[in-house]
Amino acid sequence: MSRDHARPEVPSRRLMLKGAALATGALATMTGTAHAAPGHAAGRTAPYLNPLVRRRADPHITRHTDGHYYFTATVPEYDRIVLRRSRTLNGLAIAAESVIWRAHATGPMGAHIWAPELHRIGGKWYIYFASAPAEDVWAIRIWVLENANHDPFTGTWTERGQIRTAWETFSLDATTFKHRGTRYLVWAQHEPGMDNNTALWISQMDNPWTLTGRQVRLSTPEFDWECVGYKVNEGPYVLQRNGRIFLTYSASATDHHYCMGMLTADAGSDPMDARSWTKSPVPVFSSDDTTHQYGPGHNCFTVAEDGRSDVLVYHARPYKEITGDPLNDPNRHTRIQKLGWKADGTPDFGVPVADTVKEGV
Repeated sequence: MSRDHARPEVPSRRLMLKGAALATGALATMTGTAHAAPGHAAGRTAPYLNPLVRRRADPHITRHTDGHYYFTATVPEYDRIVLRRSRTLNGLAIAAESVIWRAHATGPMGAHIWAPELHRIGGKWYIYFASAPAEDVWAIRIWVLENANHDPFTGTWTERGQIRTAWETFSLDATTFKHRGTRYLVWAQHEPGMDNNTALWISQMDNPWTLTGRQVRLSTPEFDWECVGYKVNEGPYVLQRNGRIFLTYSASATDHHYCMGMLTADAGSDPMDARSWTKSPVPVFSSDDTTHQYGPGHNCFTVAEDGRSDVLVYHARPYKEITGDPLNDPNRHTRIQKLGWKADGTPDFGVPVADTVKEGV
């Protein structure tokens, strides 16, 4: 892991001015063109700035009822949790970034601060994230922060502690969703005795930091594309549309083999019954040589400014070859693009769109 603890560089005046124009809709200055997903109008100028935020992996963007988009992600130093907000998606590119929590110097929550997600539950803000003790950096578990203030940039972030699962094993990438009045947590964890790194699990929640009842395995790496480098199912996220629950996840090592899979369940079924879910036998989103985007994954979904169009949020690198451990490479950039829909009501991910802004511009 990189241990450069310097604060992020202040964007150049040129970048800030360009970003401000983009944030207010002046898209004519952009020269890039998106590669449209199947069924989309090809050749149309991309509506979004890509990469949206450089060197921010495992991105999470949520649109709140106050009209703002809230953004958080993994920073390459793995040592803090950051927030941005903007009234537009493109505006997140130049929005001021605040550090709302830092890793502990010793003990629990001292290393590998990964994959934060910001959720509004019961009138409070919660951040789910993964971390390890400073003295045992691979003993990664899931932790929760809580803020009762209406503004997550102010108030106090209280450490609600570790989410206790069935085993004290490697666990990370928690996400939460509500379905038919019940709140669930989905996460990735290694099950003792299983020949994998992580599988996907689901449980009902008693409160935003406590699981209740049984814990059910939904997916384990089984296809070749899920087992390159490591046998991984991780980074789950839920989208509920068209009478179905779509659960996307990421698979394989975090280099160019990283890709996305998907589980699907009928909205009327029981999410806690593994038989309710059907797994796609092929990746739904993967590296693309034509657009030069590699290792797309750890996604979430949000909605466009029109309040209706779905938007795919993910990270990817602009190059294929990596020297050394991919976790030491900082250039997983946050990216966004419109999510399409097929005639059968399932998501049409297309391919990772090409860059619209060149490096250094």
